[in-house]
Amino acid sequence: MNHLSKAILLVAGLALAACTNPNRFGDDGGAGGAGAGGVSGGVIPGSPNDPSSPAYFAQAIGDRVFFAVDQSTLSPEAQAVLNGQAQWLMRNSDYMAVIEGHADEQGTREYNLALGARRANAVMEYLISRGVSSSRLKFISYGKERPVEICSEEACYSRNRRAVTVIAAGSLTG
Repeated sequence: MNHLSKAILLVAGLALAACTNPNRFGDDGGAGGAGAGGVSGGVIPGSPNDPSSPAYFAQAIGDRVFFAVDQSTLSPEAQAVLNGQAQWLMRNSDYMAVIEGHADEQGTREYNLALGARRANAVMEYLISRGVSSSRLKFISYGKERPVEICSEEACYSRNRRAVTVIAAGSLTG
């Protein structure tokens, strides 16, 4: 038992020592890396604190809007989120967006595919009305096929009635 305890302590010590120096491999050290505090006050490119990253878009701006039952009309709350999305897309013109339309599990597959398409199209048309080029936008409907919540309660249904704006670099041509 004594040898086992010593082995566990040794492994734990080595694991802890390996975690103590994040710049031990030299990739962030010295010449202006994020660890040196030289990149835009600590902004790490591509991270949620980088205002030009898709992660920032999803977390700070908001990548989804929600809808009422059987509706594709944008609420004032949805419009506020979409105004932020449009501003971000206008500032970051090297990104495109695919708007995914979703529905809750109630209703037929065909009905929910059509409803998801109406929701995604409503978001796309709103972004276009705010100045985003239609050539940078596409939409797709998943209907009820990709729920984020699975249960037969309104709380779940409401989280599934949504449109999600997915950001990607590149172009939609082709």
